[in-house]
Amino acid sequence: MADTFHTQIVSILPKLRVQALALTRNRAQAEDLVQDAVCNALNARDSFIPGTNFAAWMHRILRNRFISDLRKQRATSDIDDVPGELLSSKADHEDRLAVKDLGYALARLPDDQREALVMVVLHGMSYQELAESTGCAVGTAKSRVFRARRQLEAWMTGELPEDDGLRQRASALRNEVDRRKMMGAATRSNGLRG
Repeated sequence: MADTFHTQIVSILPKLRVQALALTRNRAQAEDLVQDAVCNALNARDSFIPGTNFAAWMHRILRNRFISDLRKQRATSDIDDVPGELLSSKADHEDRLAVKDLGYALARLPDDQREALVMVVLHGMSYQELAESTGCAVGTAKSRVFRARRQLEAWMTGELPEDDGLRQRASALRNEVDRRKMMGAATRSNGLRG
């Protein structure tokens, strides 16, 4: 089993690096995160059940390690700062600028959406595998990928503002539900009086 376990770890390293880079947005931190996740996996190899989804297990370990590290850093630094190199561009070529813009847009996505998008689009994970590795429902996984794609498209094409009306539609729906509840309560109240 040890040989198979080690072979599986080696084969998943490239995908773990991509996920770690999407989470940390820094190559050196991503490499450290992958190394820490692999160490955690090696220490916990007895808890892995052969025949189950090894990739999802490893992605979950990496994600949990990232969250643990993030909690430790939160007390000492501001994690929401966007690195300066993402805000500037030295390239003159349009393609290079587009890639930088995409990198900036990816960095702006909420962590859960960015992670979901990277795991499905770059890693080729199914929604089921994504749900297993992130500990959410399949519908939530699909929603995260959909929202990430939609927001990236809006930012990259400039066709939609950052707030494209979803809040207004949700607010209008809530108002309608509240109005109907009030009408129902008034109707019941009038029925009791009569």
